[in-house]
Amino acid sequence: MRFLLALLLILGLASCNNEVVIKSKAQLRLDYTKANYENFETDCLYSFQKNERAILQRKRNCGLNLHYPKMKATLYITYQNVNESNLESLLRDAQKLAYDHAIKAESIPEQPFLNPDENVYGMFYMINGNAATQAEFYVTDSLHHFITGALYFEAKPNFDSIYPAVVYLRNDIRKIMETFKWRSEE
Repeated sequence: MRFLLALLLILGLASCNNEVVIKSKAQLRLDYTKANYENFETDCLYSFQKNERAILQRKRNCGLNLHYPKMKATLYITYQNVNESNLESLLRDAQKLAYDHAIKAESIPEQPFLNPDENVYGMFYMINGNAATQAEFYVTDSLHHFITGALYFEAKPNFDSIYPAVVYLRNDIRKIMETFKWRSEE
């Protein structure tokens, strides 16, 4: 017993040294190059400016996917026609889609968007927290056209980890909304 106690005491004293080990403050830095935008014309009745790094995938019914491979993210854009009776329903559905994420979201700030010169009106939802989507938006002319968009990442939602990419892509969404134009039906 005395031998074991003496051994523990010797090991305890031998392990006490004042050697300082400096650890570097290495943190992952996700830094993205400045976005360059290009005009994008569709066969449908709308156009906007998109990030040139986004890979465009056309869908049926005038929908689009803007895929960002380096960020493993996709902005899903859906087009719907507006008729005399469905505008209120489309607006309600767009808001519901954003607020369905309230269970996981910490907050959902809204930014209304108005561009009467181009007849574009909409809402931008920034979904903060570990929700499945980090941003949603809609734009409409209130008479004929309605576009919704939702941003999804191909990863488990961890807001702290993807935050730099979220900020970058939210700026892309703002640019899309600011440059959105409807073409007249001819």
